[in-house]
Amino acid sequence: MRRKRVNRARASCAMFVQAGGIAPAGGGLCCDPDPCCTTSRAMKTIYLAGFDVFRKDARAWGEHLKALCAAHGFSGLYPLDKSAPEGLSGADTARWIYDANLALLRRADMVMANLDDFRGPGEPDSGTAFEVGFAVALQKPVWAYSADAGTLRARVTVATDEDGTPLDARGFVVEDFGLGKNLMLACAAKLVHGGAAECLAAMAEAIHRRAAEAAARRERDTAVWGDD
Repeated sequence: MRRKRVNRARASCAMFVQAGGIAPAGGGLCCDPDPCCTTSRAMKTIYLAGFDVFRKDARAWGEHLKALCAAHGFSGLYPLDKSAPEGLSGADTARWIYDANLALLRRADMVMANLDDFRGPGEPDSGTAFEVGFAVALQKPVWAYSADAGTLRARVTVATDEDGTPLDARGFVVEDFGLGKNLMLACAAKLVHGGAAECLAAMAEAIHRRAAEAAARRERDTAVWGDD
């Protein structure tokens, strides 16, 4: 019966998401191209987080990032897609941007963040770090990319104390977990070494692989339970 097929498809979708698949922002099922899974063929949306908005060519760069997304089967959501209304004060403009970015994050299926060093070695843009945390709190998958090579310790340490503890330029201890970013970012995101193109390729490959795994599970279920 169709009801049984739908229930099995939903169970397969749930298993897929639990295994790391992409769940859409609305909470629907999305795992693979099963006709019972109504959102399966929807293009996934990606919030494009990063300090790219501070580039002099920020809008053109945003169009470039969205074109890369489209080339990999995604729809990019860029913070500068809309502009704040004219006539707002500085504080009101800041609040408008903040609210608009949070709305895009809620709308997105997942996040891709540029975690390259920004205003200092070892330190990504603080606004981007906030957006990564916000996305994690919303239980959205977060991917990130960085061209920075080496561990945080190797790139930030300028001295050591008498016990050999690594210190930064201001004398603070440098965390040493063998990671390239602060642990709260490194553990929150799937980090890809390279740029946006490499990250998008890895994201697309992961989704296709998981969809294939979900399809294989569905075939096994069909073999066990039959089509009715």
